[in-house]
This record gives sequence, C-alpha cells and structure tokens, in this order.
Amino acid sequence: MEFEPGDIRILKALQSEGRLTNQELAERVGMSTSPCWRRVKRLEEAGVIRGYQAVVDRRAVGLGVLAFVRVQIDTHSHDEAERFEREVGALEAVVACYSVAGEADFLLQVVAADLDSYAEFAMTVIRRLPGIKEMHTMFVLKDIKASTILPVQTAAASRSR
Repeated sequence: MEFEPGDIRILKALQSEGRLTNQELAERVGMSTSPCWRRVKRLEEAGVIRGYQAVVDRRAVGLGVLAFVRVQIDTHSHDEAERFEREVGALEAVVACYSVAGEADFLLQVVAADLDSYAEFAMTVIRRLPGIKEMHTMFVLKDIKASTILPVQTAAASRSR
C-alpha cells in the first residue's frame, strides 16, 4: 500500500491519541472531515489500522514482573510449531510471542504479579508446553523505552526508495 503524507499524519496522530474524534483528527492533520474519514476507513480496511485500545500501565494493575522467555523446541516440524503457537496464543500471561532466528525458536513476553507467581507459571505452564527443549528467562529490571508507537514516517520513506 502506498502512503501519502496525509496517511502518515493520520497514523501518527492516532497512535498518539486513538480517541480523537474525526473532527479533531481532521483539524490536527490539516484536512477537512470527509476526506480524513475516508482515509481512516481505507487504512482500517487495508489492515494498516488493526484496532483501537487503551494502553494500560502493567504496574498499576498489579503486574510487577515483566519477563522475556527464550524457548527452544525439540522438533521443528510444522505441526509441532503450530501446536506450540496455538497453546501459547491461549495463555493470558503471555502478552507477546515471536518466532525468532538465532539460539532460540520463540521469544515470549510474559507478565506476572510477582516473582513467585512467575515461577509458578513458568514451572507449571511454560515448561509443560508441547516440545519444549530449553527455556531461558530474562527479567526486566527497568523499563527504559516501551512504546506502542511505530515510526510510520520512517517506514514510509524507506518503502518509497
């Protein structure tokens, strides 16, 4: 999909404040309301905008532990990997899962109330996932930068080269 400057302005504005009305958004990005609404709808229909949600502070809701878990699986068959992905996808405490290259096969981002509850989850849930060969946990000591905002202007510029 080709992005025009107006699309980039819309994406930047909505990433910063997803609750803008169409009128507020149009004013912020320098458009009239109808073309702005059409562009937003086109971005939604194309899957560029996948949804709108509140960004919740994990500590404020009692999730003091953030961990990254590198997982290696025994076999690399398509069926086993799909089964692992399905089971991980159903785990509420796993807030993100990535298939990665390198020493591990998957990288999980896990939240827990405290170290004891993380340990319980790791031992009784993660270790029992299908095909787990090894797992290594890294705990976040301090959030330095944790953003949900993507650099859409940079990405659009690199696509047009």
